[in-house]
Amino acid sequence: MLQIAFSPVYRLRLPEGHRFPMLKYELIQEQLLYEGTCTEANFFDPDPVDDRWVAGVHTANYIRALKTGTVDAKMMRRIGFPLTPELIDREWIITQGTIDCTQIARRDGVAMNIAGGTHHAFPDRGEGFCLLNDVGVAAHYLLETGQMKKILVVDLDVHQGNGTAVMFQHEPRVFTFSMHGADNYPLKKEQSDLDINLPTGTTDEVYLNILYDILPGLIQREQPDFLFYISGVDILDSDRLGKLSISRDGCRQRDVFVFEQAIKNSLPISVSMGGGYSPRLTDIVEAHCNTFRVAADLFF
Repeated sequence: MLQIAFSPVYRLRLPEGHRFPMLKYELIQEQLLYEGTCTEANFFDPDPVDDRWVAGVHTANYIRALKTGTVDAKMMRRIGFPLTPELIDREWIITQGTIDCTQIARRDGVAMNIAGGTHHAFPDRGEGFCLLNDVGVAAHYLLETGQMKKILVVDLDVHQGNGTAVMFQHEPRVFTFSMHGADNYPLKKEQSDLDINLPTGTTDEVYLNILYDILPGLIQREQPDFLFYISGVDILDSDRLGKLSISRDGCRQRDVFVFEQAIKNSLPISVSMGGGYSPRLTDIVEAHCNTFRVAADLFF
C-alpha cells in the first residue's frame, strides 16, 4: 500500500499574500481521498525530526536562528515567508516525513511526502520558501546510519536545486542531478554534479527525450542504491513562474519514466513534491495527484 507523509501542520495558514503556496497540500490529500486513489490508511503523520540529523547538513548558527526566531531581515526576505513558531515546527515535521519515507521505501519500493522538496535551503541559510533541506537531511541520515552507500538525487523541479548542490558538493556518496529552466530562479546557479539547463519554452518532446537519454545512463554509471525524486510541477506550461511549456500529460510521462527506472533497477525511491505555481489551483493539484496515481499504479 502506498504510504504518504501528511501532517495536519501541512495545512498551516499564513497571512494574506503568503497563503496560496500552502493551499495545495491539503487539496492534494482531499482529491486523492475523494477519487479513491487513497484511503486514510495511506497517510501517516510524522513526528519532528531530531536536531542531530538536521545538524548533519545545516550549521548550528542557522538552526539556532530558526528555533529562536532570530533570522535576520535579509534572510527573511530571501525565504519569502514570515517566520512563526508554527512554520518552524512544520519544517521539522516535513523533514522527518522524508526520513520516514526512506524507511518505507526500503520496504515497499516507494514512499511519498505531500510536502518537501525544499531544495533552496543551504547549509547556512534558507531561501525561495525553503527553510530546511528535507532531502539533504534524509540523505545524510541514510549515509550516517549505514543504510546506503550511494544516493542519487533526481531533481526535476523547474528551479535548480541550488541548496542541495552546495550541501553535497564535497560528498561523493551523493550525486545531485538537476534538470531545470535556464532562465529561471535562481539567477545565479550553483554547480550540481549534473545540471541540465533547459531553454525557455521547452516542450514535452524535447524535455522527455533529454530525460530518457540521461537518466538510465546516469543510474548505470553512478550505481546508486537509493533515489530521491523531487517531482515539482512548476514545469507546466500553465505555471506562472516556470517558463517551460510542458503539458500535464508530459509531466505525468516524466513521473512514469522516473518510477519505471527505479523499478527496473530495484532502487527504493522517496518522493518529495517540490513546487507548483499555476494560477489555477486545479492545474497544480491535478499534476501533483498524477504523481501519486502513477506510483500507486506502478508499485502496488
